[in-house]
Amino acid sequence: MTDAAERKMRFLYALRSRGVTDPRVLSAMERIDRGLFVKGLFAERAYEDTPLPIACGQTISQPSVVGLMTQALDAGPRDKVLEIGTGSGYQAAILSQIARRVYTVERHRRLVREAQEVFDALDLTNITAIAADGSRGLPEQAPFDRIIVTAAAEDPPGPLLAQLREGGIMVLPVGQSDTVQSLIRVTRTAAGYDYDELRPVRFVPLVEGLGQE
Repeated sequence: MTDAAERKMRFLYALRSRGVTDPRVLSAMERIDRGLFVKGLFAERAYEDTPLPIACGQTISQPSVVGLMTQALDAGPRDKVLEIGTGSGYQAAILSQIARRVYTVERHRRLVREAQEVFDALDLTNITAIAADGSRGLPEQAPFDRIIVTAAAEDPPGPLLAQLREGGIMVLPVGQSDTVQSLIRVTRTAAGYDYDELRPVRFVPLVEGLGQE
């Protein structure tokens, strides 16, 4: 077995052992090479189950959290997905393998540019990456079947809840501080919203406005 094949096997084993069991999610994570989204000093650690620093003071989430969030989102091949917080682009690339269309919004223009370069290299034509204030969502494309937020807010942001279609699911971290955050799943029903708490997590905070870069 080649080093690359063995590394991939270990990577998928680590995902399964941490609860990522959906075959569609595992297949997507097998196809999309995380190494393409990690630059510089940390590139050699791309296959570890750990968050890593990227540009603009942001991070690429640990693979098992990406897998668990994708699994909780339960997107299908006809779904239109909104991601808030493009970051490296890794989560959007995973979603592009599962959903029909992915819109990803990021407040740092540099991150959007760098993610777009990887999407182009991988020929991921069903992703639209936009530099904008993610806390407002993307009203011109609403409603969405699924929304995923990769930064923590104190509560699920009202504009995002409003852009979720009835029957739609949003997965996001919520918490008052860096240390205490919970990953939750929100399902929009005819009567309102149902909330499920999934697990403790740690994410950068959701910030309003555009970044400097």
